[in-house]
Amino acid sequence: MNIDRIVLTFAGSVILLSILLSNIHHSAWMWLTVFVGANLLQAAFTGFCPLAKMLKAAEKKAGHAFD
Repeated sequence: MNIDRIVLTFAGSVILLSILLSNIHHSAWMWLTVFVGANLLQAAFTGFCPLAKMLKAAEKKAGHAFD
């Protein structure tokens, strides 16, 4: 998997997990969804993604979105 797919998989998994936790535990878990969404939005405009930077440092293969 390249960096793009890992980032999208991770973001989607965290969003689904936070929705599940908000339903079974406490609604405050929705703030995690807000954080992930805000990070995805800023990454779309700035091109900066902290997870992509970490994966690039771990020498994962880059995709086209985070060159």
